Amino acid sequence: MKHSRTTLLALIFFVVIIWESTSSLANDETFTQCLTSNSDPEHPISSAVIFSGNSSYSSVLEAYIRNLRFNTSTTPKPFLIIAATHESHVQAAVTCGRRHNLQMKTRSGGHDYDGLSYVTYSGKPFFVLDMFNLRSVDVDLASKTAWVQSGAILGEVYYYIWEKSKTLAYPAGICPTVGVGGHVSGGGYGNMMRKYGLTVDNTIDARMVDVNGNIMDRKMMGGDLYWAINGGGGGSFGVVLAYKINLVEVPENVTVFRVSRTLEQNATEIVHKWQQVASVLPDELFIRVVFDVVNVTGSSQKTVRASFVGMFLGDATTLLSILNRRLLELGLVRSDCTETSWIQSVLFWTNIRVGTPETVLLQRNQTVNYLKRKSDYVREPISRTGLESIWKKMIELEIPTMAFNPYGGMMGRVPSTATPFPYRAGNLWKIQYGANWREDRLTNRYLELTRELYRFMTPFVSKNPRQSYFNYRDVDLGINSHDGVVRSYVEGERYGRKYFNGNFERLVKIKTRVDGGNFFRNEQSIPVKP
Repeated sequence: MKHSRTTLLALIFFVVIIWESTSSLANDETFTQCLTSNSDPEHPISSAVIFSGNSSYSSVLEAYIRNLRFNTSTTPKPFLIIAATHESHVQAAVTCGRRHNLQMKTRSGGHDYDGLSYVTYSGKPFFVLDMFNLRSVDVDLASKTAWVQSGAILGEVYYYIWEKSKTLAYPAGICPTVGVGGHVSGGGYGNMMRKYGLTVDNTIDARMVDVNGNIMDRKMMGGDLYWAINGGGGGSFGVVLAYKINLVEVPENVTVFRVSRTLEQNATEIVHKWQQVASVLPDELFIRVVFDVVNVTGSSQKTVRASFVGMFLGDATTLLSILNRRLLELGLVRSDCTETSWIQSVLFWTNIRVGTPETVLLQRNQTVNYLKRKSDYVREPISRTGLESIWKKMIELEIPTMAFNPYGGMMGRVPSTATPFPYRAGNLWKIQYGANWREDRLTNRYLELTRELYRFMTPFVSKNPRQSYFNYRDVDLGINSHDGVVRSYVEGERYGRKYFNGNFERLVKIKTRVDGGNFFRNEQSIPVKP
């Protein structure tokens, strides 16, 4: 056994040497030699470079794979991982990846739904720059700001803010294991977006490594490049090391609730009324609706269940007075409501029992499934007849779920061109389609069921373009092969206009100026202009 392991390691080492010796521009130096010579000698990069033959390779790669579809024996794997522990490691990765004409994937938390931060569709050698060690959160109470490194997860951000203040928070996502880098740069949202907008509406500075390996802040970047990485996805323009974020005020106690109604419990009428009022309720109130298919109580017959999950930045009495006037059909009562601190509300939204110690937010492990996500935007209310047809289709398909996330409030007051994220005023709510499963053999079936529901929803959602949310990455919208500048632009336009609408061309112009060689690329990155 020991002999076979030694032989295997020797073979892997031999393959790496052969690959490096034939790699483009490797005549004078190998890629690994380049990394060593271009990183800070006081912070050696050698321990951060993990080849596929290393004993820790699989555990490091798999630690941030959040979708089991991309953790199979046939999934393309990086030939090495750079688990950066210092900013100079990021600079070296960029400098040497570009010099040796290698594709680099940058991963912060691994929640890219279609795996584009650690998987390639090109079949060419690639490496992963893993940011999980760069996770500092530096909170400054005096200025109500924080510098947050890209490898931090949202749970850490929330926890370290809460450690310093019980009445400051950050308006970002509800999943605590999501990485800051991708979430912020793609326009992350959460249950305070109607009050405070998106992550990108609350950033004030950034540190980024550009294509030349230089570290730049907002002033050095200039307005255009900073605009681009603040909602256009950092991975197309450089590697964002950290964002400086604005903290927002929250009351000492907020109110949360979760109530479910089936079709037999008047769900259609409640949803019909919800869609008329959810975007015009007070900014402090956010009510998401999640739809799934369940059995009718005491029967094998199927029905649709609508779960209303809400947060109000205020007390339960005020919340009930609002809903009794604006959404009486929901029938919310005091016993449905929980008043708790904002930090505990984070636990509530991720289905962790209120009262659990807040340190649970520092845990990076999570249950991982096979999954697929898609997105849409709704600009006009759906008729009762339309809703009933949707319920019928969901019951037929049985598996896919939908979540309706209301807009309005601050989302309607920020101009569509203020950041690359364009979907502001005029959008009533965003849809997330989802399916989770536990066995690989179900993959093709569950993917098709999710796509079928998405196709069925076509008459009810935005058009020309059919809008999609960039942070719900969906390769069904198109993949960029980066095979020639003209083809790359045409392919990029297909998904780019769905994600960024009228802001797409400005992103292309900035990309062409700052990375004309298209080093920072993935299957759905911003293309350069032909």
